[in-house]
Amino acid sequence: MTAHEQTAHYADVPIDLEVELGRKVMTLESILSLQPGNVIKIPRSAGENIDILAGGHLLGSGEIVIIEERFGVRITDFKEEA
Repeated sequence: MTAHEQTAHYADVPIDLEVELGRKVMTLESILSLQPGNVIKIPRSAGENIDILAGGHLLGSGEIVIIEERFGVRITDFKEEA
């Protein structure tokens, strides 16, 4: 029996995916001074690799793409578990 066949009964279980665009360390003073409309720059741009997480665990990677003025993620790799 394949792994896909073994887990088929879980196929309809919703799982939240997270796409980590970047992280930034900021002082508490900087965070408290944020206002609507402020921009927090992240060190990433379209085409760069990003992490895809499920339940806080690394699932794979992808790249940032822009489609009709919206951001998206093109999946480039899935992590294989032992």
